[in-house]
Amino acid sequence: MSHRISGPSNYYHRVLIRDLWKTQIRIWKKLSKKLMGPRRNTVEANLYRINKKTKNGDIIVIPGKVLGVGQLEHELTIACLNCSKSAEKKIANSGSKLISIEELLEQNPKGKGIKIFY
Repeated sequence: MSHRISGPSNYYHRVLIRDLWKTQIRIWKKLSKKLMGPRRNTVEANLYRINKKTKNGDIIVIPGKVLGVGQLEHELTIACLNCSKSAEKKIANSGSKLISIEELLEQNPKGKGIKIFY
């Protein structure tokens, strides 16, 4: 009987999932479950969609990749796994902040005021 690893094959994603799960806080456990799913279920969020569904000062977590289609018209803090080069430039130009999920977990271990963007 072989023991196949299920879930993400990327070592750093597995470590992130484990760290999120260990917090035992609802939002981080929910994000951990979303990241454990198959790759075909990962989120790809365009900037126009992010702009439409958020307001100034929001802190959002995207369990996937941010793509550069559209513009941001207000300031946000965005935490994501990956980000395209064009999206990075547009986020910086709008005055928003782009950080990793690990950094957000360190800054806000209780998860207060954070929204998961699906």
